[in-house]
Amino acid sequence: MVDYIADYLQDIRSRRVFPDVQPGYMQSLVPDACPESGEEWDAIFNDVERVIMPGMTHWQSPHMHAYFPALNSAPSLLGDMLADAIGCLGFTWASSPAATELETIVMDWLGKMLGLPAEFLHSNTATMGGGVIQTTASDSTFVSLLAARSEAIKLYRLSNPDLHDAEINARLVGYCSDQAHSSVEKAGLIGLVKLRLLPTDEDLSLRGDTLRNAINEDRENGLVPFYLCATLGTTGSCAFDNLKELGVICEEEELWMHIDAAYAGTSFICPEFRHHLEGAEYGSSFAFNPSKWMMVHFDCTAMWVKNSRALHRTFNVQPLYLKHENTGAAIDYMHWQVPLSKRFRALKLWFVLRSFGVSGLQKHVRRGVQMAKYFENLVNLDERFEIPATRHLGMVVFRLKGEDELTELLLKRLNQTGQVHMVPASIKGKYIIRFTVTSTNTTEQDIERDWSIIQTMAGSTSADTNLSYAGRLRREGLRRKDFGMSLILSNVPMSPKFINGSFAALFDTNDIIVDYARELGRNSVDFNGRPIRLCPRKKLREHDKQFSFDLSRMPPSRRTTHMSVFKQASLDSKIEEIFDSSFDSDSMYELDTEGFTNGDSAPAFVARADDDSKKNAEKIISSETINGLGEETCVTCHVCGHVMTP
Repeated sequence: MVDYIADYLQDIRSRRVFPDVQPGYMQSLVPDACPESGEEWDAIFNDVERVIMPGMTHWQSPHMHAYFPALNSAPSLLGDMLADAIGCLGFTWASSPAATELETIVMDWLGKMLGLPAEFLHSNTATMGGGVIQTTASDSTFVSLLAARSEAIKLYRLSNPDLHDAEINARLVGYCSDQAHSSVEKAGLIGLVKLRLLPTDEDLSLRGDTLRNAINEDRENGLVPFYLCATLGTTGSCAFDNLKELGVICEEEELWMHIDAAYAGTSFICPEFRHHLEGAEYGSSFAFNPSKWMMVHFDCTAMWVKNSRALHRTFNVQPLYLKHENTGAAIDYMHWQVPLSKRFRALKLWFVLRSFGVSGLQKHVRRGVQMAKYFENLVNLDERFEIPATRHLGMVVFRLKGEDELTELLLKRLNQTGQVHMVPASIKGKYIIRFTVTSTNTTEQDIERDWSIIQTMAGSTSADTNLSYAGRLRREGLRRKDFGMSLILSNVPMSPKFINGSFAALFDTNDIIVDYARELGRNSVDFNGRPIRLCPRKKLREHDKQFSFDLSRMPPSRRTTHMSVFKQASLDSKIEEIFDSSFDSDSMYELDTEGFTNGDSAPAFVARADDDSKKNAEKIISSETINGLGEETCVTCHVCGHVMTP
């Protein structure tokens, strides 16, 4: 297996980056049940290539440019091999003293390398600060929000002793920018607190005045501002919030400021990138992922807090069987996280830091940035393309000039080839392609090869007469019907996050959408046979709703005018909107088939229903109505989300 892993990483360029399989491909390759008796290792080993590798997206490939890096390295792999062989659990100091003590040491090493304020370090005896290795950046955001919530409730109760904790919790409101990662929203949903997305400036940065206005408005409405998640290196374009302005306000208003630097944090090893950290001294917590760019493979997220007591107050439960004779004299990391147990992740981090050293890691980061600059220069030389947002670090966003559908079709066709892999986002109302340098082995020759593929595909896409398909969708008011599977799925004006490119940015035909809708229609029922809503959360009120990013095509009466939005439904739970997004609540349901010919997507229903007629939606869209539309036609009820087929 060790030899196989070494060969795999050495020859990874020869593999297709994105797999050419369909959902369920593996079912026919494996038995229906576990074998009764154990099998020979050779049989198991041979099935790695036969069963597993055909369905793998190869994240270590130099031609993988989707999402963010998820790098590994020999020292990291060897560190985890040893940790897995030891198999210890590090929930208390006593359960594995070396695991706890090494974690405190490497977290101080790492904090000093990044130039974090001394208040975040274990070695600073003047504070209660320190670092902990969490599973993901999402976990760090959630942990920080829960800790901030505990502190806010405790503080507010001092001046309002008659209020119960639940009553105070109901008044809490947190903030993040409209560029923040969806994990912030998820933390708010699980933490049962209101979360407000604030608009960013022309550089996609959250500024102090915007935060202060939101805080003042919410205090006037009886709410209790308590938390801000500031982002260094946003998902959509790697933009940076203004920590210095935000931090001063958080200190004045007694807000917990969590700094999420998931991808960009590794770059702070290099002094030339540390200017983005100005204002970090105001932060209450800071997190980034060595599992992204630092060659420490997943999972490994570094998180620091200034006041570990806040974590203890939030997570401390200590039954007798977890106490030990050194309780209180040593760190017990079970009080710094949601789960009880933790793996010995510090070992692989220690191996990497010692193997590469500060200078080696700096060289690695600078090389990744240089590769991104090289790609940026190539894009700028082609007049067909534009770069709509400033390049930061190792990520470039680009698009074809013209209609969004052109860029989307280009991306889908590129991903279909399997030779390169990228994902989209929406930046400043434009559909863009994100290009990240991910592999440790990426060379200028790799960049040139991938750019040549992009250029060739762009030429055939622009000349393809089938592009009129997108134009017909727009003219007939059905634009969201097909492109909703990718562009509109989770990219809305307040959220330019990238989306699941391995599905949504892959297919340029309607077939997969119809199949997916049909499967949901068969299976999405409860025990009584009633359809289950795909998104059980409460619908947004009409005036709070976040519409398609393309507001220019929406009637003025339907456009949102709010500077910020309270999140009440998940941005990543938009599946139901794939099927009902084309329905307009202001008119009557009717079938629109004009303009469709053989080879086009199946006719779709365009909503024309007022509030009263919605109650009779299933009657209006009846089985008689859909007869004769063809076997591939699916119709979705706007009211219940049920998919009906002929």
